[in-house]
Amino acid sequence: MAAAARPSLPRRLANLVRLEHSLFALPYALVGALLAADGLPPLLELLWVGIAMVAARTLAMGLNRLIDAEVDARNPRTAGREIPAGLVTKGQVIGLCLLSLAFLILACWNLAPLTRWLWPLVVIPFLIYPYMKRFTWACHLWLGLCIGLAPVAAYVAIADAVPLASFWLLGVVGFWIAGFDIIYATMDVEHDVAEGIHSAPADFGVGRALWFARVLHLLSIVSMIGVGVWAGLAWPYWVAVAACAALLVYEHAIVREDDLSKVNQAFFNVNVILAFLYLAGVVAALAIA
Repeated sequence: MAAAARPSLPRRLANLVRLEHSLFALPYALVGALLAADGLPPLLELLWVGIAMVAARTLAMGLNRLIDAEVDARNPRTAGREIPAGLVTKGQVIGLCLLSLAFLILACWNLAPLTRWLWPLVVIPFLIYPYMKRFTWACHLWLGLCIGLAPVAAYVAIADAVPLASFWLLGVVGFWIAGFDIIYATMDVEHDVAEGIHSAPADFGVGRALWFARVLHLLSIVSMIGVGVWAGLAWPYWVAVAACAALLVYEHAIVREDDLSKVNQAFFNVNVILAFLYLAGVVAALAIA
C-alpha cells in the first residue's frame, strides 16, 4: 500500500495552530462587536474584527508552539506535534507568526482609531503565557486573560471606547477558558509532575483542580449575568445563559477525578456548542430589542 501523501505546508501550519479551535473564541469576539454596535455593525468592520481575531489567535498559538517545542518533545501526548515531529521548521512557524502579526496590525488599522494603539496590550500576554507553566499554576488564569481579551478588543474596535462594564466580557471568556484549560491539563498530570511543569492538577491534585475549574465556570456564568444587566438584554439572552450553565454542569458531570476518559469530548464538543449558544442568545436578544 502506498504511503499517505504528506499534507501541504499550509495544511501543516493550520494543524500546528489548530485553526479550527478559533471556533472557541470567534463567537465571543462577535458578541463584543454586536454589543458595541447595539446590533449589527457595518459588515466590513465585522470582517476586520474576524480577521483580527483569527490573526491574533494564530499568532498566540504559533508563539506557544515555538516556545514550547522542547517541552512538547518530551511529552508523549504532544511529541507528535508539528515542530517536534519535524513536519514544520521553526523558521516556517516564525514566518507564520510574522504574517499573523501583520494581518492583526492591518485589521487594527482598519478599525476604530483606539485599536491602532492598544493592539500591543493583546500581543504582549501571548509572549508571556508559554513561560508561565514553568513557574506557576496560574498559567490557566493567564490563558484566560489572553483569550478573554478577544470580546473586549472587539468591543473597542467598534465603539472606539473602553467602558469598564465591557470587562464583564473578559470575565465571561476568561473564567470559562481558565476552567476548561484546567480540565484539559488533567491529561498531562503525571508528565507535568515528573517534568516540574506547573498546572492546577499537577500542583494540587486532580480532585482539587476540578473543583477550582467548577468555581471558575461559576464565575463565568456570573459574568454572563453581569453582561446581561449592563447591556439590558432581552429574555432570549437569559435563556441562553441558563442553557450555557446547564452545558457547564454537564461538562463537569462527564469529567471526574476517577474518570478522565471524556476530557476531549468536554474540551471540544461541549465548548464549541456553548460558544455558539451564547452568541445566539445575544443575537436573538438584540433582534427583538
